[in-house]
Amino acid sequence: MSAHIRHPRDLQQAVCGLPAADVRRWETEEPPRSTYTCEDCYSLLPEAQRPDDANHPPGDATLIATLRRIVADRQYAKIDGVLVDVWSAAATVVIWDRLADNQRQRLLALPSHELILRCVAIYTRLTRHGGRQ
Repeated sequence: MSAHIRHPRDLQQAVCGLPAADVRRWETEEPPRSTYTCEDCYSLLPEAQRPDDANHPPGDATLIATLRRIVADRQYAKIDGVLVDVWSAAATVVIWDRLADNQRQRLLALPSHELILRCVAIYTRLTRHGGRQ
């Protein structure tokens, strides 16, 4: 059975509405989040239902300005239907600032969430084990 996220106000229920008696494993028991977590839990969280703070089609360079604003305000935002936390925005900006122009253009061709995921993967690879690989 897939993991479930516990409802913030009702500890006897998952976010998706499953009673606690029917849940075999809570999401918080085995971090990090697996790909098998109940999708209803993710989509029913209050943060997921808020409207988008920004929309950036692929190729829109203002995405980086939005990410810089997230870092400066220290407040997550919803971009193109995806919640972007402060750490992910900061990691993306750090990697972006160190890329050559041709690499930036290749990344800008991707959807915003894919650009962020790739930059976070690069950042994670570079900082693994205190910067040593």
